[in-house]
Amino acid sequence: MNRVIKNTISNDCALKIQRKSFCTEIVKAAGSTDGQFINEHEQKQTISNNIQQYDVAIVGGGMVGMALACFLASMPLTKQLSVAIIDSNPALGSGLCIKKDDPPDPRVSTITPMSISFLQEAGAWKYVEQNRHAYFDKMQVWDYTGLGYARYDARDVNKDFLGCVAENKVLHSALLSCIKDSDFNKTIYPLSLTSMTLNPSSMSMVDVSFASKESSAQGQSAKLQLSDGSSIYAKLVVGADGGKSRVRELAEFRTTGWNYSQNAIICTVEHASENRCAWQRFLPTGPIALLPMGDKFSNIVWTMNPTESNNRKSICEEAFLKDVNSALDYGYGPHPKSSLSGNRDIFSWFKIDQTLSASEFFEIPPKVVRLASERMVFPLSLRHANSYASKLAVLIGDAAHTVHPLAGQGVNLGFGDAFSLSRIIAEGIALGTDIGEVNLLKKYEADRKPANITMMAILDGFQKAYSIDFGPFNFMRAAAFSGSNYISPLKRSIISYASGDQKFPLFL
Repeated sequence: MNRVIKNTISNDCALKIQRKSFCTEIVKAAGSTDGQFINEHEQKQTISNNIQQYDVAIVGGGMVGMALACFLASMPLTKQLSVAIIDSNPALGSGLCIKKDDPPDPRVSTITPMSISFLQEAGAWKYVEQNRHAYFDKMQVWDYTGLGYARYDARDVNKDFLGCVAENKVLHSALLSCIKDSDFNKTIYPLSLTSMTLNPSSMSMVDVSFASKESSAQGQSAKLQLSDGSSIYAKLVVGADGGKSRVRELAEFRTTGWNYSQNAIICTVEHASENRCAWQRFLPTGPIALLPMGDKFSNIVWTMNPTESNNRKSICEEAFLKDVNSALDYGYGPHPKSSLSGNRDIFSWFKIDQTLSASEFFEIPPKVVRLASERMVFPLSLRHANSYASKLAVLIGDAAHTVHPLAGQGVNLGFGDAFSLSRIIAEGIALGTDIGEVNLLKKYEADRKPANITMMAILDGFQKAYSIDFGPFNFMRAAAFSGSNYISPLKRSIISYASGDQKFPLFL
């Protein structure tokens, strides 16, 4: 079984690093005066002068990287691992203090029930619930042509909710709090990764006076050079450093993908009353989503071409709110005909029982009355690593796959990666396998890659389908929407897949 090497740092050979201000509760021991990075156990794993050895180095301390750390901390087989978290984000050092009366942040994530169960199991979700968040049990999706729509209700699959919207800073803070409150052997380096050598020669790194066992262990480690000039070693390097992953680049993982000729504009808006439903309308230029955030706030994610996004970012608040309300109402086309007025659409024959329940009628989203945050714009792309794993290195989250945001699945795919990898690492420890062995890491890739590719293909298909405005094709799209609304088994399958309960959609 893979052992955690435990040696105490001596005063003469301890790694000296310039003092920096960062989250002292997590990474700095009380009473430490030499400014070195240290965990709360006041121990370091060393096997040569000025070299720190870890079992796992997580490069990227965002939501997905921190989720992996939480999952490792929550299991008996992995909680004894020594873990380094490398991220230059100053937010890690500030402690991410959040006040309930803070203004809402426009950067949010929609968390599926499956991801929530992962975070609950790790002990992190309780921290999310201490801050602003919004569960929703209904969702309405419709087409700008007025021909098709679908309404989904958690009760259709015997659930209490379809998802929960939370600000990214709330999720990140919750994961940090979970790590801080756990008895977990971790060190946070507020630095960036500059270079990496996988499986470097042990002779160049280990003093000949050390035992051969230690020399062998060093030879099975990756060397990570940090931005302050220091180096650490790890038996496994996890790239959780986003779409522009440095780990992916240095480990020479190849990718396939393309940029969409679209930007997303995101912001937080306010209503006169609380919004409890998630709304998404497909427009000719891309989808617009209105997601509940709690406290009468909602989040807007609106996809459009770059020229439009730049214009809408700069126009006055009154003009922007007018555009938003139009896009969610009569703008670009009529409402679908099935409504509380009792009219039926042309596809209602899909439903065997011709009586519609109140939850199946089309509704108009609540009006937006105020802009509650800045407007942010970012370009959209699809990117997928051809491989997720090699010897000593593995990719998770956006480092492995970047998807279109129209279904809010990006961070959920990342949480799924982190959960799967933590279980594979535990399996390797139980079997006595080196956690950096490529055959072990390929099990993680085999588990996650098919599901990720399937979701990416579906989201890309939606994007391409709505880039075409052609009469017969519009009719076919509307028929697909209505089929998912009126055919109960299909509706239940769609909800289960989007919730994470099913790994693949019904037709696969």
